[in-house]
Amino acid sequence: MCGRYALALRPSQVRRMLEENDMQVDGAPEDEGPGAPRQSHNFAPGYHGIVYRADVPDYGAGPAKEHSSGTKGSSSAKDDTAVTNNTKTDQDAHDPNHFILQSMKWGLVPFWTKRNPDYSSVMKTINCRDDSLAQNGGMWNTMKARKRCLVIAQGFYEWLKVGPKEKVPHYVKRKDGKLMCFAGLWDCVRYEEGEREGERNYTYTIITTDSNAQLKFLHDRMPVILDPGSEAMRIWLDPERHEWSKDLQGVLKPYEGELEVYPVSKEVGKVGNDSPSFIIPVASRENKGNIANFFANQGKPKGKASLKDQTEPEVEVVTEMDGVKRVKTESLDEVAKDADDGGMKREQEHAVTAGSKRRAESPAPEEKEPPHKKATVKSPSPVTQPTRKTRSATTNVGKSPAKVKAPAKGKEPGAQKITKFFGNSA
Repeated sequence: MCGRYALALRPSQVRRMLEENDMQVDGAPEDEGPGAPRQSHNFAPGYHGIVYRADVPDYGAGPAKEHSSGTKGSSSAKDDTAVTNNTKTDQDAHDPNHFILQSMKWGLVPFWTKRNPDYSSVMKTINCRDDSLAQNGGMWNTMKARKRCLVIAQGFYEWLKVGPKEKVPHYVKRKDGKLMCFAGLWDCVRYEEGEREGERNYTYTIITTDSNAQLKFLHDRMPVILDPGSEAMRIWLDPERHEWSKDLQGVLKPYEGELEVYPVSKEVGKVGNDSPSFIIPVASRENKGNIANFFANQGKPKGKASLKDQTEPEVEVVTEMDGVKRVKTESLDEVAKDADDGGMKREQEHAVTAGSKRRAESPAPEEKEPPHKKATVKSPSPVTQPTRKTRSATTNVGKSPAKVKAPAKGKEPGAQKITKFFGNSA
């Protein structure tokens, strides 16, 4: 822990976000090109990330030191010569009062290293325990005093053990949405032999401490997170502090702010996989892999709005009886169905309103309503009410779709009973 984090932002985006939090940025790498850091939602050891530090020489803050012997934890004679010979140049090229963003490789390689370490060696230095810095000596001795930095991230991953062979990845980020600033250490190796002669290799490690109460369920360790503009951050980055002290050790403690923690896709467990969905909760509606969303979308017509979103045109049906008006809202389908049903109730009422002289000979039982009842339909704009030609429920006015026999004497044409019409058509 921490073995994986997220940083899918360009250096220019990181710079802008830090400056919005009143953090001074006097230089940054290019967004693209050979020296550009990597952008990934699944940031793994060995990738080039973004480090924020004081603009000090490669040997770190404070004056250059000379040593007579080469041992781990101190400079070798050859390295000291290089530092001494380049002190003036380095001092002229850097300003400790400036702060820069720099592309560095995750997995610290100490400056005394004479050959490029293998991957397994680098994995051992991706993290540095805070309690190891409290002791004198060790590989971190010179770096902790002179080469302190911040490692920039959007959030980090941790795996929860839920069974003997099963782990569920969780993503942790700040609740306020700001960038995470991990306390870290950096170093620089100058290769003077072999194929990489003259090359400088900048690397970093992330310092971890005990987990806070919010993350205890997940893991017993977490990165040291510093708030932008805080006193702790100012102390940690101060280039004037080039000797280890209790104040510096006191900065390394569990985070006291609010964090968001939630399960994410198991695909993040494989190095090389990268997707924006890795930082989205598994149960979120935004996550396409959410099984609940899969079933919720079944049965919905593709490319069309859902049934809830389809609005059926409606009209107001106004009826008046004994001087009392009643308004009822109906859809056009309901109005049309009412006009076409077996009783033809609406047809008769419309015929009475229009002053029809004919009366129904055998009205249906449900049609016994006062002849003075009126029904009108008002269609609000922009809905256009379809027009229909009115037919009586008991007479056949106009041309019939079937040939009709001549009317009997005393009956005017077109006034035959509808029952007779059906009898003839059979």
